[in-house]
Amino acid sequence: MLIRDASAEDWPAIWSFLRVVIATGETLCWERDEAEEVVRAGWLRTPPGRTVVAVDAGGRVVGAAERHPNQRGPGAHVANAGFVVDPACGGRGIGRSLGRHVLRAAAAEGYRAMQFNAVVETNTGAVALWRSLGFAVVGTVPAAFNHPVHGPVGLHIMHRSLEGVR
Repeated sequence: MLIRDASAEDWPAIWSFLRVVIATGETLCWERDEAEEVVRAGWLRTPPGRTVVAVDAGGRVVGAAERHPNQRGPGAHVANAGFVVDPACGGRGIGRSLGRHVLRAAAAEGYRAMQFNAVVETNTGAVALWRSLGFAVVGTVPAAFNHPVHGPVGLHIMHRSLEGVR
């Protein structure tokens, strides 16, 4: 699998599975019918943000990640990121590869930590992945996410230092 910078030409491939993930309403904080142009603006980042794609051996985009400063000004040294993997390709290590890549890239860019503001607590696969990559849950906002199956569930705030990441 190749992870490379995303281009505008990658958007149709990203959107083909990102819209499905958003529409399920189980893991991402987007309106389930969010307009494509709104989502595109949030995923195809401009500097200081960055977007990368994971491409399989056949040249197909199977995942994407975007990173950006979590806050502006005095909080800009902490990165934030979003990840999506084509649901048809789950369980192949794509999320882990994207996660490792984004952590290394953020550290190389001078970020000192990474924080996720909204990891849905019922997204146990993602929570386990981020824990395995050194993140800790530093807080949970109760009932902050209206899950279509489980009703109101918590959103984890997860954090890790980037010290020593290479």
